[in-house]
Amino acid sequence: MPPTTLPGDEERALLRDSVRGFLERHWPPATAVPWSREPARVQALWQQLAAQGLAALGSDPSEGGLREIALVMEELGRAGCTLPLHHGTLLNLAAPRTPQGEEPALLALQRAGEARVVLCFGAFDGDRGAGQARIDDDGRLHGELAFVEHADSATHLAVVVDGPALALIDLRAPGVRIEATPAMGTQGLFRVALDGIAATVLALSEEQLGALHAMARLALCARATGAAERAFELAVAYAGERRQFGRPIGSFQAIQHKLADSHIALLGARLTQAGAARQHDLGADNWRVFAEAACALAATTLRRVSLETQHTFGAIGYSEEHEAPRHFKQVHLDVLRHGSGRRAREALADHFLGDTPRTLPEYDLGPAGNAFREEVRAWLQTHWSGERKAAHEALDFKAREYDREFARELGRTGWIGLSWPQRFGGQARGAFEQLAFVEEMERAEAPRVGAPVQAAMLQVHGSAAQQARYLPEILRGEAIYGMGYSEPDAGSDLASMRTRAVRDGDHYVIDGQKIWTTTYWGDYMLLATRTDPEASPPHAGLSLFIVPMDTPGITIRTSTTMYGGSFANVFYDGVRVPAEAMVGELHGGWKVLVGALATERGFIGGGIVMKVAHAFEQLCEHLRGATGADGRPMRLDPLVRERIADLAGQIEAGRRMMMHCAERVDAGETPLHDAAASKVYSGELMERFGEVALDLLGMEGTLGEGSPGAVLRGRIEQNLRHALMWVISIGTNEIQRSLIAQRGLGLPR
Repeated sequence: MPPTTLPGDEERALLRDSVRGFLERHWPPATAVPWSREPARVQALWQQLAAQGLAALGSDPSEGGLREIALVMEELGRAGCTLPLHHGTLLNLAAPRTPQGEEPALLALQRAGEARVVLCFGAFDGDRGAGQARIDDDGRLHGELAFVEHADSATHLAVVVDGPALALIDLRAPGVRIEATPAMGTQGLFRVALDGIAATVLALSEEQLGALHAMARLALCARATGAAERAFELAVAYAGERRQFGRPIGSFQAIQHKLADSHIALLGARLTQAGAARQHDLGADNWRVFAEAACALAATTLRRVSLETQHTFGAIGYSEEHEAPRHFKQVHLDVLRHGSGRRAREALADHFLGDTPRTLPEYDLGPAGNAFREEVRAWLQTHWSGERKAAHEALDFKAREYDREFARELGRTGWIGLSWPQRFGGQARGAFEQLAFVEEMERAEAPRVGAPVQAAMLQVHGSAAQQARYLPEILRGEAIYGMGYSEPDAGSDLASMRTRAVRDGDHYVIDGQKIWTTTYWGDYMLLATRTDPEASPPHAGLSLFIVPMDTPGITIRTSTTMYGGSFANVFYDGVRVPAEAMVGELHGGWKVLVGALATERGFIGGGIVMKVAHAFEQLCEHLRGATGADGRPMRLDPLVRERIADLAGQIEAGRRMMMHCAERVDAGETPLHDAAASKVYSGELMERFGEVALDLLGMEGTLGEGSPGAVLRGRIEQNLRHALMWVISIGTNEIQRSLIAQRGLGLPR
């Protein structure tokens, strides 16, 4: 049974700090020496870590489970320490038992630091070169095993044999031969030959074996993440110091964007691994799907980050005296172990393309979140299904975006104010319930509702009168807002906007032009203007107004978009609005604007990921019943399986970023850099998904809605055309990368 409570963030932070401090004193990464030169030092470190209680992780999940094991592995990776501490702790979690139902004495010894256990999967490893072992009729172990970590420093070996079963042996026994096998220029892996070694054999179910294998790969991915993050941090510091052409190389856009991409990739890897480990510790039935997604993502992501890190260092990174090469090697070794990426992709393909239809696993959102998910699902089944939904789906794309009647019906539930404070009529629900709502709305393909960005802005910066007037009608689903930001000469560079608002008595008179406005048909426009043309810096002279779209002087010229929707050029000629329509302080619009954009990016990132997740499930459903050009089922095509598995890992990273942003917003924070990362990742994920889907579907995938034979009503190709907007909207992804690099990573402008 899972524990009723898990270690909290504060406890985990203390554990991280403790392990990091200990390793900095006893195994500083900059001075670490090859393991084979000091086996006594390795053994001493192993015992010291056990004395810290780390070898006992997993024996009592309420004190520390897979999440804490992964955390410790990250810290070992950061320190360039490849000590396989996870082997014993994962055996604690697996809890093998003797035929009498007792815990083997070896596990108690390793927790006390009196035994050092290494784990090997043998023929069940997933890598064809890993070797195998067998038990003879006399209960003795024979075989040859490869890639055994630090066998020269261990006292005991646990190896999986046919049955399946777990055989425990003493590595100091006669008949054991240990030979070093350097790999990628590193020491630490060994070949172990076994000739009739006395063994204790423990029964191991198929389920236990699968779980143990998944946990081992996830732990190694965590260590690789720690190594990649440490090298990345060094590269960021180097980019801020190393000068070329008279300026730090970190001020060059190419370097900034390279490092921003690596930051986003590491964020996704870290969040997916932590999420999978948490699902395990919560006892979620589908935790292994989360784990496989994390491993599939890490197998490609971390290696790419390591390559980009080395590119940033340039020639200095080639020196073995530098710390970075050690991490580069370790990342590659760790993500390849136990057939990690390939094994993960095979498992994901089986899950999504197998005989039994399966979808992306739902998060365990806790009692309140899970109950609310079911409530929303039931409501949508009543209010957005059958003929009503079918009639909506028959409309053109631009007519499907919003449904006023549906918005009012949803308004009666109070869910538009799901996350609002109660003093504004909201329900003050937590991040997990918000996630449940977004997920179910996307799954039902319900039209968007509310004005979450404007509501959040009004709650923070609006006057009491504005809050009393505008928030109730948003809450009731009676109002929709557009965003009037971009101009012909001020797209992502909003500080350059020229639309003027000039005070005239009790009013402001607005003149200017906004372009690419999507929700031009809304009731109101959140309009950014310049109220101080002489302000320095320029962004200090901006103010925001709420402008009703039926105000005289507004001219709308629409344009059809390449994705079947529309946007407009909106002209403001002598538009008069009362002074009380200003949101926030005079000339203080930049503060309001930045907060609103950050919130919007967080909402957009999460919404796009859920759209991709839903489309992914529809694509998998189609592929399960489709036949390829060769007449064979597409779900068995190796290329199809590979691409679907890769997408599953990427989608999981996007979902975790969404959840991470939601948690921070729920905590009252404005997650500028994380929201930017989510926005960049999700928009480009939508593009990648569309391109992969077309690769798999071929020309059938290009048929639009209404065409005979259109796959999934033509939504795949239409979504791809729509995806192009998201890398530009609300600040181009290039601008977001610069924001991440300069404000998140501290690189110079």
